[in-house]
Amino acid sequence: MSKDKGFIAILMAVLAAALYAISTPVSKVLLQTVAPTMVAAFLYLGAGIGMGTMMLIRSGRHRTSEERLHKGDIPYAAAMVILDIAAPILLMYGLKNCSASNTSLLNNFEIVATAVIALFFFGEKVRRKLWMAILLVTIASILLSLEKSTLTEALTFSRGSLLVLGATICWGLENNCTRQIANRDPMEIVTIKGFGSGLGALLIAIFVGDQFPLFQHIVIILFLGYVAYGLSIYFYTYAQRTIGAAKTSTYYALAPFIGALLSILILGEPITMTFIIASVIMAVGCWIAAR
Repeated sequence: MSKDKGFIAILMAVLAAALYAISTPVSKVLLQTVAPTMVAAFLYLGAGIGMGTMMLIRSGRHRTSEERLHKGDIPYAAAMVILDIAAPILLMYGLKNCSASNTSLLNNFEIVATAVIALFFFGEKVRRKLWMAILLVTIASILLSLEKSTLTEALTFSRGSLLVLGATICWGLENNCTRQIANRDPMEIVTIKGFGSGLGALLIAIFVGDQFPLFQHIVIILFLGYVAYGLSIYFYTYAQRTIGAAKTSTYYALAPFIGALLSILILGEPITMTFIIASVIMAVGCWIAAR
């Protein structure tokens, strides 16, 4: 691998992290006027429309060597879509009731969910270092999830944080399903995810009576979905193929911390001592997991 090719791959991994990180603070602002289910729906539709358009452009230029999905992949693809309907809806409801900075860091619990599900349902081995990472991320997630309104009240878990953790568990299971078809065309996978999950969430939003967003809000959410979910996954996949899964995940682990920083800078969210302690513990856990 040439130095230039390696540098470009690292740049793509960092860019993937940064693009995904943007979604949390921007979504937090949008949730002030748009229903959580509608935000979730149009985010994924944006990813589907964007990647679908890129697929059409690519097919018009040259034949691709990417392997298409097979008939045997349908169960995994279907599970992927169903889980990607639930996860963003839970995330948006959680984000509405939780600070964007906490939400960003809590996204790291996906590491725990992915590893534990891989162990118990897919028979993958979990090394001792990963167990240490799981413990640290779990401790940090608990700290970020606790709330205390008065000094005399017992510590309780924040409703918003629990919803965010529910979303990461869905994504942890979805990661294990996607892993079974990871060697297929990433553009096709993201397009199926986007349209399938986006339309599913939109039907739920209509069923529960959520009001359609204003046209300008729809455009913003679609573009955010294309950038934060579509392009981010696209860049991540191609970085992974050049520098490997471990190095790519190391750089992508920056995403929650970038998201937390952006939330503090853009939204002016306060920095508490609990947040600082949890951030340090989370950073150490993510570093161990990435290595």
